[in-house]
Formats: sequence, C-alpha cells, structure tokens
Amino acid sequence: DIFFVISGFLITGIIARELDEGRFSLVQFYARRFRRIIPALALMMLAVLGMAAMLYLPGDLESVPRSALAATLFVSNLWFFTDTGYFAGGADVKPLLHTWSLAVEEQYYIAFPILLMGVARFAPRWRTTILWAAAAISLALCVAMRRDTSGFAFYLPPARAWELLAGALLALGAAPPVKARMIRELLAWAGVAAIAAAVIGFDSHTPFPGIAALAPVIGAVLLLHSAPETSVGRILSLPPLVGVGLLSYSLYLWHWPLIVFTEYATDLPLAGTLRILVIIAAFAAAFLSWRFVERPFRS
Repeated sequence: DIFFVISGFLITGIIARELDEGRFSLVQFYARRFRRIIPALALMMLAVLGMAAMLYLPGDLESVPRSALAATLFVSNLWFFTDTGYFAGGADVKPLLHTWSLAVEEQYYIAFPILLMGVARFAPRWRTTILWAAAAISLALCVAMRRDTSGFAFYLPPARAWELLAGALLALGAAPPVKARMIRELLAWAGVAAIAAAVIGFDSHTPFPGIAALAPVIGAVLLLHSAPETSVGRILSLPPLVGVGLLSYSLYLWHWPLIVFTEYATDLPLAGTLRILVIIAAFAAAFLSWRFVERPFRS
C-alpha cells in the first residue's frame, strides 16, 4: 500500500510536469517504464524458474511457468485472483505471488497517462476534481467489498486505484502546504504511527484492504507531504535507509522467492538464524540486481 502511494506520487509528478510543458510522449513513458521494470524482473524470474525446476515436486512445479508468463504480461494479479487467495493454502509454494502488486501498478499506468492526456486536452481545470472523484469511487468499492472472500478487492485495480490516486493527488497539489514547523512534525510522526500500526497490528485475519488500508495509505501520504525538513525526514535521510530505498525494487523482487524456496527446502517456517540468513541473502541479491541490472538498463 505504501508502495502504491509512493508510485502514484512520483509517476504522476513526472507525467503532469511533462504534460504542462507540452513535451509528454506516451511512447517514451512506456519505454521508461520498460527499462525500469523488465530487466530486473526478467532476471529474477529466470532464477525462480531454475530454482523451482531443481527443488519442486512435479505437482508444485506445474504452476510456476504459468505464473511467470502471467508476470511477464503484467497480469499475474488476474492469474492469482483465479488461482489462490494471498493467504490461502498453497501460497507458500508460489514464488512469484508477490508480482501481483507490480501487475496492478502497470495496469494502472496503461490507463492513467491516457486519462491525464484527455483531461489536459478537454478539461484541464477539472483535473484534480476528476481524480478526487475517481479515488472516491475506487475507495467506496474497496470498502464495500472488504469482506468479499474472492480476492477481487485485494488483487484487482478497481479497488486498489485509490491508493495510487492518493499519491497522484498529492503530487498535483491537492493538499495545501503546511508551513508551521510544529504541525509538520506532528503530521510526520502521525504518518509513522499509522504505518507502524498497520505493520504491527494487521495479520491474516484483518479484513483487507477495505477500511484497514486507510492506515498505511494515509500514513504514506502524511510522510510524503510533511516529513521534509522534520525530525522524521532527517531519520529517513540517514544513509542506511536511503540505501534501502535505492535497493527497494530489487529487494521487492527477491525477498519472496527466497522465503518460499527456503521454507520449501527445509520444510520449516522461517525462524531464528535461518530468517536472518534469508534477510542477508535478499539484500545481497538486491544489491547485485541493482548494481548490474537496474542501474545500467535505466540508461
């Protein structure tokens, strides 16, 4: 959820700026997304296919190439929506399950730039209002389906778009700037508290996304809007945390396959020393992916 808000904030800022300056190109936008997303994703999927072929029993292996194809086409959320719930039995042997969120993001960015282009051409003064309306409809759908057990609200863009739109609205100046230093401090720490409450308090029994998703989403919005030049901003600017930010995409790609394969090979849930070793391995894989794949392919 935090990832969606940050993505909506960053990407919308780029699109809106280029549209306002009359230099936005849909082809160039998609090319940038391709260079940003595909190389590291392809490397991870090749590694996953190889490891699954070596480790998995035939019954468990069967679905891995299909999910890899779905991830390549950015429809893995649709695949897993029809195949399994995120916390349902069998999720622990699906090394590409985490790619559902990348699929949601990319499906959103197929439609969203076209929407902004149309608004810029025909109703530029209504841009923010239109996005507020779209976000409200998406949130209402998300809340209405919070107890739906099919996975629709979890996996599919109509009930997730509001999270990306929250970041988009912030990028477009929908929230007024907060000038008072003390108010910014309070808002930034409130954002930290909201995210911490979600991370610590939510589990597989929490109806999600629904109303519960407001906590991490609002927390992320508050941080993006208020944290600069506050004590929270200074903490988040510490080199180790900035380093995690640089590695975040590759870390996202590698963490789940390593958890799944380790638990499959040992037939044990992660705990103790093994958990620490998997975290170290995830950071090592993320660094190598960032240094030798992500960074070179961006240019």
